[in-house]
Amino acid sequence: MTPGGTPGAPGVVVVTGVGRYLGAHVAARLAADPRIERVIGVDPTTPGPEFTDLLDRVERVRLDLGSLGGLLADLDVDAVVHLALVSAPDPQHGGRAAMKEQNVIGTMQLLAACQRAPRLRKLVVRSSTAAYGASFRDPAVFTEETEPREVPRGGFGRDILDIEGYVRGFRRRRPDVTATVLRFAPFIGSTADTTLTRYFSQPFVPTVFGRDPRLQFVHFDDALEVLHRSVAEEHPGTYNVAGPGVLSLSQAIRRAGRVAVPVLEPGLSGAAALARSLGFGRYGLDQVDLFVHGRVVDTSRLEQEYNFTPRSTAAAFDDFIRAHRGGVVLTRDTLAAAEQVVLESIRQVRQAVQERS
Repeated sequence: MTPGGTPGAPGVVVVTGVGRYLGAHVAARLAADPRIERVIGVDPTTPGPEFTDLLDRVERVRLDLGSLGGLLADLDVDAVVHLALVSAPDPQHGGRAAMKEQNVIGTMQLLAACQRAPRLRKLVVRSSTAAYGASFRDPAVFTEETEPREVPRGGFGRDILDIEGYVRGFRRRRPDVTATVLRFAPFIGSTADTTLTRYFSQPFVPTVFGRDPRLQFVHFDDALEVLHRSVAEEHPGTYNVAGPGVLSLSQAIRRAGRVAVPVLEPGLSGAAALARSLGFGRYGLDQVDLFVHGRVVDTSRLEQEYNFTPRSTAAAFDDFIRAHRGGVVLTRDTLAAAEQVVLESIRQVRQAVQERS
């Protein structure tokens, strides 16, 4: 291994997905670590101008994952951090087909390149607690050994299961490489911009009638800390990464000062479609199932192995609230559309009550 500043710290690190928020911040943080000699950021597109200053110490290479093999061999790369995952389909950029191509095929290509890299000694892969799925059969708490009770309905959850399966195969073929898989709870915090934060930023938040799921979040800064330690230190294995404690969906909505709009479960997808048209982000079955069933994971393995405890779910959510205290400024058209959501939700609830009586 190319000598780093301390034992275990890699000399040359490649970070995929630096054109996105998470990848850019991880690459910048690693580049600022004096124990790491060189950080190379890989992305098929040029990072946006908002990342220019952030990535000033990062060597940037425009490259897709299928062309990574030559780079790993030519530069004697010691560690790879794989963050180039898409969590929700974007209809404007190929939809679900493009999402699966990036997540599943891209990861296969990356792992094939890693397998051929003789000097590689460390692999860190972003995963998600979506791997556990979300259903009425779920246990109260998932550990890293818990198998999903049902195959996730959403594309991202299914992609994560495929990705982790390929990593297990890689571990068998390259036992000399320290492979770390991090199953992150949904990101939240003052700077995070995700499907979840856009969901809670709506003035009217659609919820499922009769459901109040338990949720866990991880603060974005704590996610950066865990990723940083995974590269600079030796932590083989799979870890749940989430803030201790839980918030029910109703508690989170009240803390955010928003108005819950209960809809029937089939109607949540319709409300989510309307939210997309209002510019509040992309919602898929992964998110819908999370808002129906919730998900809680055990983080004791992370705390013991890393000697680090992320801030609690409640504290992470409160940080998000402080940064979004002003709420969303509504135009007349947006307000009219939101009012239609409320009226339609009331109609659906009344109809459900009448049908049951």
